Amino acid sequence: MNSKEKQIKYESSNSYSTLNKLTEDTKHIWLVFHGMGYLSRYFIREFEEFDAKDHYFIAPQAPSKYYQSKDFRRVGASWLTKENTVVETENVLTYVNAIYKAEIKPILEKHSHVKFHVLGFSQGVSIASRFVAKYNISCDNLVLHSGGIPKELEPLDFKTFKGKAWLLYGNEDEWLTDEKLEYEKGRALILFSERLTTLEFQGAHKLNTEALNKIIFNTTA
Repeated sequence: MNSKEKQIKYESSNSYSTLNKLTEDTKHIWLVFHGMGYLSRYFIREFEEFDAKDHYFIAPQAPSKYYQSKDFRRVGASWLTKENTVVETENVLTYVNAIYKAEIKPILEKHSHVKFHVLGFSQGVSIASRFVAKYNISCDNLVLHSGGIPKELEPLDFKTFKGKAWLLYGNEDEWLTDEKLEYEKGRALILFSERLTTLEFQGAHKLNTEALNKIIFNTTA
């Protein structure tokens, strides 16, 4: 048997979801990355309580979709697995950067008053942090919500990052052990130093919009 795995490049397309309208009155643009099992069109509904006039949300779609149950009804998606991770990461980040250049960069270059926030929830933390690091993205807030920071990232990857980083987690998160929490706190502190704020909220492994409002107003009170 003489099997061999090869690699080829090709063009691909992927969807993404938006919430609200981008207008001259928009004050905040959010690039939000869902966790494993979500589809972007459902994840983005988590942000419906924010003022539609002030906030514009963009939710990229993880490319690897799968059926979540044996009845083949509910579809979920995953950003990455341990299989061919380096190549898959490059593919995902290229896709995200295409969204950034099409939707976000032109607005930020034209309107200096608009705040830009990057958020990763759960598995989405790995994509949000890698995206900001790889493309030297200038955002006001990088929100690492209830997920793990990629082990390959180093402080030099964020040398041009001038915004605030937030480590956000629930005190009843069923996926977060004390050991893992201390590890993630240590990693985040190494990467972001004085730019980091750790924010704990009352709750489980779920997006917390109350905490996000504190981040918008740059307060932990």
